[in-house]
Amino acid sequence: MQLASIHTGEGFPLLILHGLFGSSGNWTSIARGLSKTFEVFALDHRNHGKSPSAPVMSYDAMAEDVAAFMKAHGLERAHMLGHSMGGKTVMRLAQRSPACVAHLVVVDIAPGATEAGHEEMIEALRKVDLSKVKTREEAGHALAGDIPELRVRQFLLTNLRRKREGGLMWKLNLEAIAANYAALIGPLPEGDAFDGPVLFIRGGRSTHLRVEDEPDIRRRFPNASFVTIEDAGHWVHAEAPERFLHAVRHFLGGRDQIL
Repeated sequence: MQLASIHTGEGFPLLILHGLFGSSGNWTSIARGLSKTFEVFALDHRNHGKSPSAPVMSYDAMAEDVAAFMKAHGLERAHMLGHSMGGKTVMRLAQRSPACVAHLVVVDIAPGATEAGHEEMIEALRKVDLSKVKTREEAGHALAGDIPELRVRQFLLTNLRRKREGGLMWKLNLEAIAANYAALIGPLPEGDAFDGPVLFIRGGRSTHLRVEDEPDIRRRFPNASFVTIEDAGHWVHAEAPERFLHAVRHFLGGRDQIL
């Protein structure tokens, strides 16, 4: 499978993988900030954004997608940065193909099981009757009863696109996501430890990456280090972009420039 991507910058390659319900477009400003030092590829996962749909969404399959992307673009080795589901994908890639990963940045996720909580979002998106909705604002109103948080609704609505023949559709393959959801929130398979440098960035207000996860992380990633951005939640890169960029650049050895 050939993943869609946004490409910017020059230098050593850096691949960015978004989280569940996200897309490469959510990372445009971060990619721009990192492009002053790196050649940045922000990828769309399968069943997201402009990438193809597929019935399987295991972390092995998604890691293989990234490896295939690297081969297609002539990239033998790259830095990897993944948020949430994307973080699990790049961790799995590092376990399976350590030679292709230089530095690994994992954003607000652990390799173990993740608490469920997205089922309501999936069902809310499925319930929106896109045959009757004409605008993103109307879709937002349709979601408001099930998803009262405005910021979450706005994030989900970035997945709407207009069809050529008129009307709206989801860029997400909701059926595949629902069918694979248990695997997506499950733990990563066991594998060889990745001995390369790894930075885990967590949001201080998030519960996705906890102190009690550290023993399992260090077993799998013995050279792991941790940075906490105290007043940020799960979407650390969106809530505290300057501090996020500072942490990533410092770890990767890039210039510490602010957006």
